[in-house]
Amino acid sequence: MEKQTVTIYDVAREAAVSMATVSRVVNGNPNVKPATRKKVLEVIDRLDYRPNAVARGLASKKTTTVGVIIPDVTNIYFSSLARGIDDIAMMYKYNIILTNSDENGGKEVQVLNTLMAKQVDGIIFMGNQVTDELREEFKRSKAPVVLAGSVDSEKAQPSVNIDYVAAVAEAVKNLIDHGNQKIAFVSGPMDEAINHDYRLKGYKKALKDAGIPYDDKLVFETDYTYKAGQSLEPALSAVGATAAFVGDDELAAGVMNGLTDAGVDVPGEFEVITSNDTKLTELVRPKMSSITQPLYDIGAVAMRLLTKLMNNETVEENTVILPYGLMKRSSTK
Repeated sequence: MEKQTVTIYDVAREAAVSMATVSRVVNGNPNVKPATRKKVLEVIDRLDYRPNAVARGLASKKTTTVGVIIPDVTNIYFSSLARGIDDIAMMYKYNIILTNSDENGGKEVQVLNTLMAKQVDGIIFMGNQVTDELREEFKRSKAPVVLAGSVDSEKAQPSVNIDYVAAVAEAVKNLIDHGNQKIAFVSGPMDEAINHDYRLKGYKKALKDAGIPYDDKLVFETDYTYKAGQSLEPALSAVGATAAFVGDDELAAGVMNGLTDAGVDVPGEFEVITSNDTKLTELVRPKMSSITQPLYDIGAVAMRLLTKLMNNETVEENTVILPYGLMKRSSTK
């Protein structure tokens, strides 16, 4: 029986450091504490980890190029995922072509076709929605496609995510435990699977478990922008909401500042919990409580998965679910 290939994830777990740190050690990046470097190298030695074991299936003369489709380069959520992708790609000396699809379905197909025309060896797709049209293109693609931090309700593509339903249910339960009965659900477009099939499902589950009836007047569908969130205060007040679960950090910052500008005390009179735990949660006042996602790891694991697929290695698990957490800060009681 062939020995199980040791992955960067195994090394990170054994050394109790992030994948980012292992990647830095492997790449000889100076930004690692000597003690940490020593610990990581000992684990690499002990586990006999070979970063380029994966490259064995790729002819040494051939440069491997990976296309990365990102819906919005300015969204911190996606740029954090991209860092994990890029670090692993660097480790394998892959070329990366990064393309921005502007969260536009038509442009996503166009960008995908451009990458296929360039004959990339693999594609990582990040986006808020996988349309039927995209699914068709993925099927046609000779290069393997992996979704990072993006869900496909049909689970046709290999993907790396957290359990969004469970995470949102836990976040909303937290608000219910603080005595909130009228909790607003604020998210981007409902035609996106992530909102409709995952986040909303988690929200409804938490309400049901607590015996609170679901009220669609508490569901707000908007854009993923600060401005959209900021303008929601009158509507939130009108329905008597005392808390909100928000599906995007920039949107949540807008919601919170809109409330504060209207003289509503956060968290005293209104609690806010957000989704992505990007840097933004720490930059606003009060700092925002959030679901935590291992963003860097989601990107890194997606890149590892893609590497295996490009090498025609057997992949046990096509859908990888990484752990999430809940970070309590000052926007909740």
